Amino acid sequence: MSKIVSIKAYPTSFPVPKDGGVSLGVGRAVKRDAVVVKVTTEDGLVGWGESHHGRAHTAVATLLETTLSRLVTGMDATDVVGVWNKIYRNQLASHGMGAGCALAMSGLDMALWDIRGKATGWPLYKLLGGAARPVPAYAGGVALGYQPPEELVEEARPHLEAGYRALKLRIGDTVRNDISRMEAIRGAFGEEIDILADANTAYRLEDARRVLPAMDRLGMGWLEEPFPPHDRRAYAQARSYGRTPLAVGENHFTRFEFTPLLDDGAISIWQPDLSKCGGITEALRIAAIASAHKIPVHPHSSMTGLNQAASIHFLCAIDNAGYFEADVSRGNLFRDALVSEPWSIGGDGCVRPLERPGIGVEVDEDFLKAHPAIEGPGYV
Repeated sequence: MSKIVSIKAYPTSFPVPKDGGVSLGVGRAVKRDAVVVKVTTEDGLVGWGESHHGRAHTAVATLLETTLSRLVTGMDATDVVGVWNKIYRNQLASHGMGAGCALAMSGLDMALWDIRGKATGWPLYKLLGGAARPVPAYAGGVALGYQPPEELVEEARPHLEAGYRALKLRIGDTVRNDISRMEAIRGAFGEEIDILADANTAYRLEDARRVLPAMDRLGMGWLEEPFPPHDRRAYAQARSYGRTPLAVGENHFTRFEFTPLLDDGAISIWQPDLSKCGGITEALRIAAIASAHKIPVHPHSSMTGLNQAASIHFLCAIDNAGYFEADVSRGNLFRDALVSEPWSIGGDGCVRPLERPGIGVEVDEDFLKAHPAIEGPGYV
């Protein structure tokens, strides 16, 4: 048994240049935030994970280093279920900051899985019961946002030339502008690519009623998060407006929030985020519930290469795996400088899992020292 002796959380940020901020349904990006979690065991093993910032990265980091750390320090680092259950009983289930706790425990859980892989010498996908295989990827992340259609086409072109066979556009601007952008991409690249769309909760029911017939005509792959996750009535009503699948999940926390979607019958694509939903341990449970109902899982990808590499391992280990969301945003230092290369796109439009033990990326701690937290909103 290898006990947990230290949990360190690093809230980290970097500014986005004014001319590089992408506009989308939640505003224009002005900085990028993340919480990087480091767990150390008594025999010197170190695991790394990512907690999503939740637009409150210093608060999430404080929760990790105070309450959660005191709850689980001294526990067996390989006991991911026991650690998850203890946090659930003592923090999450009652009066426990809800989503904030889910974010914090996600990074901790990811770091423990990294430790398990390093302890066995296995890459994460093997530890999860999977096999190395090509995983189809779409060009996503904080990219392909609001801009004139011809400029959007030119931004998308290099990604398709690099090998991607699917793109995700940011909609939620105006219905007319959204449809123009989707038409431009379909017209420029034809029927051979899959076009997805994310409204980032910016739509009203009336917007969905107007846009879904156009999405049906264009053969769009899905409409993601047109409404806030709690607005279940709107999702149920919008389901009747068209045939394009509705997708949600990046803002649903734990299996307890995903399970009611089955009763609603409106959502046909689930998108849990390993850095938000409760970690890899919980994402496996969510995927199993979805599998029992023939629902595909396309995990949402978070800020850093830690989440991105872990998501590929996860997709290699579930039987209802969909796309990997490849973050193609410009100048993402959390992907390009914080960690060693987390993934690369192949000419077949697929990514493959890393073969090194655990998650398989190395973390530059000097980067974390050089990029402390920047307070304030990430979108304006």
